[in-house]
Amino acid sequence: MRSSVPRLVIAAPSSGSGKTTVATGLMAAFASRGLAVSPHKVGPDYIDPGYHALATGRVGRNLDAYLCGAELIGPLFAHGAHGCDLAVVEGVMGLYDGAAGEGELASTAHVAKLLRAPVVLVVDASSQSRSVAALVHGFASWDPEVRVAGVILNKVGSDRHEAMLREALDASGVPVLGVLRRAPQVDTPSRHLGLVPVAERRSEAEAAVAAMAAQVSDGCDLDALMALARSAGALPGAAWDAAGAVASPTHDHPTRPDGTRAPVVAVAGGEAFTFSYAEHTELLTAAGAEVVTFDPLRDEQLPEGTGGLVIGGGFPEVYAPELSANEPLRKAVAELAFGGAPVAAECAGLLYLARELDGRPMCGVIDAVARMHERLTLGYRDAVAVSDSALAPAGTRMRGHEFHRTVVEPGAGAAPAWGVRAPERRVEGFVQRGVHASYLHTHWASEPGVARRFVERCLTS
Repeated sequence: MRSSVPRLVIAAPSSGSGKTTVATGLMAAFASRGLAVSPHKVGPDYIDPGYHALATGRVGRNLDAYLCGAELIGPLFAHGAHGCDLAVVEGVMGLYDGAAGEGELASTAHVAKLLRAPVVLVVDASSQSRSVAALVHGFASWDPEVRVAGVILNKVGSDRHEAMLREALDASGVPVLGVLRRAPQVDTPSRHLGLVPVAERRSEAEAAVAAMAAQVSDGCDLDALMALARSAGALPGAAWDAAGAVASPTHDHPTRPDGTRAPVVAVAGGEAFTFSYAEHTELLTAAGAEVVTFDPLRDEQLPEGTGGLVIGGGFPEVYAPELSANEPLRKAVAELAFGGAPVAAECAGLLYLARELDGRPMCGVIDAVARMHERLTLGYRDAVAVSDSALAPAGTRMRGHEFHRTVVEPGAGAAPAWGVRAPERRVEGFVQRGVHASYLHTHWASEPGVARRFVERCLTS
């Protein structure tokens, strides 16, 4: 099968140039025309896809060549974009910025080449005029395999400023496809880990996305952008498929030994736990689980029949008082974990399972204390499973990502979850009974056996 969905990659010379505003605005503007728009984000970011989903009505999906491998970028894209009229891919950082020390790996440029997609460069023009031509020329000519096919000028101050920028770019050979004025109403608030997620400010987020759509519709040539998207080359190969990924010769769709229905896997959601990859739920479902979302801020019990628990990332540090006050749920989580049921916890999930967070009681499943810290821990990690767990046997290699301003003391249990090579060699995380708790965010599409093993453990625990 060949994927020929029209597509654009929205990139920038650096962070802070306006990629999210332009990408989200384009998604919403095209969706308002009645098009089915597939939203994507380069890299591990969980927050921007929430705004993308709000703009399009479709789940936002990540394309991360470090976490998943370059070979999965095309198939994962085709899976997400199936049946759509257009795909918009928001880049990460600057166009050519990738994993530290890994060359182009996981950069926006790398993903654009893998997708055979044209790039639209968003330039913050607020403090330049003629120099914009040199900047665009440099980015367009740096890698001849990257097709920088258009420019959108952001934060333009006046008609005169716009005229100067257009005149400078006339000789560059890269057309100006949009000009956006400064517009504070499209700004979204940030805090210690970036933008505030949609789930925490839905009405305000809806208004911001509507403002982005209006600004982009007024300032950009949508017809020219759509024509450019249609120039993307077809992608060979099959789309990623969760059922095919988890299938094994002896075990396709597990059921309980007594033949009753598939196990319930409870997945934490709500405002405090907003970080997740859509493919995780799809893999769990394909492996035979019934996935049910619950909200640790409001639900006092786990979903009926819960046989396994997944607690992903988010902001428990922001909601520590409310999470602590929900004592019935904390006790239910502890009871499930101490009973040996499989529990997978990443980052925020690790904090929630700890004895306390910033002095407030949490679930007490892990004998550790968590607290906020002034230092940001951020970066990709190469990891190997140190201990056998409900997720993976010891020796399993996976790539992950850390992103937090908290610390957990101690940082590892008697049976650590992962051994990490960089930035320093260390072990981290906790494996005990059925619990696997760690700071490391992983993308299960890179190792679908994780989902299959987890569901199998739900059947036998």
